[in-house]
Amino acid sequence: MDLESGPELEEFRREVTEFLDSAPTDAIREAGRKTTSAFSPFDETIAWQRILHEKGWVAPGWPVEYGGTGWSVEQRYVFAEESAKRGLPPLLPNCLKMIGPLLIDLGTEEQKAKYLPGMLSGDDYWTQGYSEPGAGSDLASLSCSAVADGDDYIINGSKIWTTLAHRANRMFMLVRTSTEGKKQQGITFLLLDRLDYPGIEIRPIIGLDGFPEQCEVFFDNARVPQSGRVGEENQGWAVAKHLLKHERGGGTNSPWHERFLGRIKDAARVRTSPFGGVLAEDPVFCRELGELEAEVASVTALERLAVSGHAIADNPAFSSMTKTINSELTQRLTTVLARVTGEDALVLQREALEVGGGVDPIGDDIDLVAMPYYLNSRATSIYAGTNEVQRDLIARTLSSR
Repeated sequence: MDLESGPELEEFRREVTEFLDSAPTDAIREAGRKTTSAFSPFDETIAWQRILHEKGWVAPGWPVEYGGTGWSVEQRYVFAEESAKRGLPPLLPNCLKMIGPLLIDLGTEEQKAKYLPGMLSGDDYWTQGYSEPGAGSDLASLSCSAVADGDDYIINGSKIWTTLAHRANRMFMLVRTSTEGKKQQGITFLLLDRLDYPGIEIRPIIGLDGFPEQCEVFFDNARVPQSGRVGEENQGWAVAKHLLKHERGGGTNSPWHERFLGRIKDAARVRTSPFGGVLAEDPVFCRELGELEAEVASVTALERLAVSGHAIADNPAFSSMTKTINSELTQRLTTVLARVTGEDALVLQREALEVGGGVDPIGDDIDLVAMPYYLNSRATSIYAGTNEVQRDLIARTLSSR
């Protein structure tokens, strides 16, 4: 598929570019420049989501009947490509790419009617309660328990790495409702429509970049309604695996890789090489940059192939493949950027990273974000299932075919 050809697609691209050039506020654009992980600055990203929702463009991947755009996969790719070119903050994924699609697939009509509108509008933000101190890659070992009591569950235990839980008003989580059988059995998928129930405590974790993106959540006899259960009790493992297909699935990562590569090139044109001149003219660096460009081009070709309707996207191992490839490429890109910026990126500049704070950075924008992005990207090969787990899944899937 050639995304650059076809009059209808080009007309759509013109419509997208006109909107993206005029609709975002200065604060939203600043948030895009100061994004240092998969999660953009919260307030400005929610503001951007509301603008897109008003336009009707907030959920390109959702069915039309639930608020989606009705765009083709080619149009969705163009929108992601043009958004990345402008460095706009990517929308927070938990609602629009994870729990929303899951409820569309597996939720009851009551759950869809109750929860989907708030996910689209940005009025609700859902945090993910999966990992625990003793259950990360081995998620099936989770022990946070939910005991049925009338129409409620009583929850005890804790969750960790619950991203932006301190900004969330809802949570989707896995709880243990039985200890019988294999550890994958006895797990239930649960929706919490509030995070201010008595017995729930949220403690932010300050990351190496100085920001509290991750949190711990503690449950002490917290009573929540059973009506939030998705699927049958003790059958939550299958529900969780279904959600992970949405979380791990690729599709539109390459435009962001290409923008990041462009930022590396821009920095290399003005950074001094240890051997004289600028890095962009250093043959050793240029060789490394060329290898990186080839990797980005390969991922772009793979995603465009999948978008074109090629059968590769239907392979059961595809989501694990794209998760592994994209996460490791992100780590390589941020590593090279950190090396290009060098000592200028070592200063912790939390105040300057605050959107709207009015604090000028030491150095330029790329110096400001290089090290926080590098530190945050170390987690890309861990979250959504470690890459070691992904490779095991790929091997098992392909060996069984």
